[in-house]
Amino acid sequence: MNELTWNEFQKVDIRVGTVLSVEAFPQARKPAYIVHVDFGEQIGIKKTSAQITNHYSAEQLVGRQILGVVNFPPKQIGPINSEFLLTGFNDKNGHVVISTVERKVPNGSRLH
Repeated sequence: MNELTWNEFQKVDIRVGTVLSVEAFPQARKPAYIVHVDFGEQIGIKKTSAQITNHYSAEQLVGRQILGVVNFPPKQIGPINSEFLLTGFNDKNGHVVISTVERKVPNGSRLH
């Protein structure tokens, strides 16, 4: 495992946000949603493509707080411009389980 310095870790801007809406993304190569998340006043609303359809319906995601990396450059994924990375872990079958918070915190709060 490669070690990193505290300064290197601080470069990764991981914030909490609330899922506002979720759309089907039929153009994606693998099943995915387009997820719109409110990261608070400072960052605003951002969207991403997320391959999280195995464990979550669109209805289950709306209103849920998630963790996202907000300082990657935008990435074109088919017809959408992905503006953040929704974080998660693969389960034993390789399906993504999203990272979330234990209790509600203000949108835009940074992971420390």
